[in-house]
Amino acid sequence: MKNEAKKESYCTPMGEECTSCKVESLVSVDERGQMVLPKDIREKAKIQAGDKLALVSCEKKGKTYCIFLIKADELTGMVKGMLGPVMKEMTG
Repeated sequence: MKNEAKKESYCTPMGEECTSCKVESLVSVDERGQMVLPKDIREKAKIQAGDKLALVSCEKKGKTYCIFLIKADELTGMVKGMLGPVMKEMTG
């Protein structure tokens, strides 16, 4: 049996499978740096015109590899509770 190196996981602690992460859609960035979230994604996430979204990014070894958008009105405590353990594992 071939000894394969484990791939480094960015979403979950090492050794755990991420079962909820998936590619929902592809978006393009225009020359002004703007993106459009597809209608089906906005509807699914209940994002409406005027909603504020917090952008949270994760970085490792100087490279940004993951970007989260979280509705600002749901942000209280969410970042620390959701991303804190992941960040601790990655930086620890």
